[in-house]
Amino acid sequence: MNEKRLILGDQAVALGALHAGISGVYAYPGTPSTEITEYIQQSPLARERGVYSDWCTNEKTAMEAALGVSFIGKRALVCMKHVGMNVAADAFVNSAMTGTHGGLVVLAADDPSMHSSQNEQDSRFYGKFAMVPIFEPSTQQEAYEMTRAAFDLSEKMKLPVLMRLTTRMAHSRAVVTLAPPREPNALSFSEDRSRWVLLPVNARRRYIEVIEDQKELRQQSEVSSYNRYLPGGPRGVVACGIAYNYLMENFPDGCDRTVLKVSQYPLPLEPLRKMMAECEEILVLEDGQPFVEDQLRGLLDESGKIKGRMSGQLPRTGELTPDNVRKALGLPDRALNAPCEYVVPRPPALCAGCGHRDVYTILNEVAKEYENSKIFSDIGCYTLGALPPFRAIDSCVDMGASITMAKGAADGGLFPAIAVIGDSTFTHSGITGLLDAVNSKANITVIISDNLTTAMTGGQDSAGTGKLESICLGIGVEREHVRVVVPMAKNYDEIRRVLREEIEYSGVSVVIPRRECIQTLKRHLKQAKS
Repeated sequence: MNEKRLILGDQAVALGALHAGISGVYAYPGTPSTEITEYIQQSPLARERGVYSDWCTNEKTAMEAALGVSFIGKRALVCMKHVGMNVAADAFVNSAMTGTHGGLVVLAADDPSMHSSQNEQDSRFYGKFAMVPIFEPSTQQEAYEMTRAAFDLSEKMKLPVLMRLTTRMAHSRAVVTLAPPREPNALSFSEDRSRWVLLPVNARRRYIEVIEDQKELRQQSEVSSYNRYLPGGPRGVVACGIAYNYLMENFPDGCDRTVLKVSQYPLPLEPLRKMMAECEEILVLEDGQPFVEDQLRGLLDESGKIKGRMSGQLPRTGELTPDNVRKALGLPDRALNAPCEYVVPRPPALCAGCGHRDVYTILNEVAKEYENSKIFSDIGCYTLGALPPFRAIDSCVDMGASITMAKGAADGGLFPAIAVIGDSTFTHSGITGLLDAVNSKANITVIISDNLTTAMTGGQDSAGTGKLESICLGIGVEREHVRVVVPMAKNYDEIRRVLREEIEYSGVSVVIPRRECIQTLKRHLKQAKS
């Protein structure tokens, strides 16, 4: 009898990858993808097999390292949240051109409604753009099975496979039936060495091959067990990924619609054409952007049959839910789903005792001494400095943008231009911006708020721990303008003095307030007592 486990969607992917025989998982922590790597890090099977599972500096380095694993014939999983795909895009898109040898699966966890993100982008567009197959499970069981199947498909087609989850799938639990794990691949090398060297002469040949692969990829999606055509009434529904669950939740006694469940891409055109011919209208359900709806309108719809986010039947932004699906289906509201008047929204806030609080307290005070001071911030716990009571920051765009935006503002004449960035974000994407600033002798003050961890996603290791001063000095920041302070109330006078001195210095200066994250400190103290 096969083992069963009650697990998250993220954990189902992790187990699927382990049971597919991976040799490594490569990732940078980002909600809602973090639990995949953490599960593998804690897995006895992974330890027994020596599966590599340390955190990477950013998503691009993760993608490239995994591609190196594939190069030697072994299997690797890459994990990131949707905005991490932007960072990994150079390597990801070109990995379709090199192709794979060992299986390579890229897991992108999208965040509709932006629960912990700065946009709602849909990673399926990256898969279509790179011309690689895409899997989008509708259940945790499918997440487990699809991950295993994705590695097989990657090796069969010699292409990476993009696997897409959304927040609700990643962070909800279900019982999953497991299959016996396979052994990892042995070391081997591709017979075609030229495709791994993307000189134009090789890339042009590979591009033709990838285009020719598209016909077979579409044929596979049309016969895939993950894509199912279920005949019903004259109204049709295309349900993608988790949207299939939401659809069926509204029809506990059986669905009276014709349904096409889509969980493998490219889009299966034949069943879509059949639905267009047989149905009076088609509602497209997809969690994220109108990826499928837009393609159907462009490829097949000449009658106005296609309904969805673009036509207004579903909200244009935010998560898909059983309730807004129910409304789009024309079903009556359920009284049980009325919003509770006693639930009061609670915005996030910096933890009591967090060192970032001390940084913003003094930084606000010093910044007010200057008429045009602006504080450019970045992505991490410290982004909460934008909220009351601090209201300290003026920008947060993407990983690493604080330093380069401060530099650009200073280039245009702003003084003082101050950047606030965390230790993990600095090594992820801030180093190159600081090098630009040093090379141009920009008049900026950079505050690297170092809490000795990647705190926002739960306290994972930070690549820069113990190295920040050396990195800054190696880039070329002058030694006397790399200053370390301890952000505590008793040190406020010293921190004020250091900030004023470095703001007044005409050039690049770095101030490093360093104190361990209060949450990881509690954890470490508890571990020390046990």
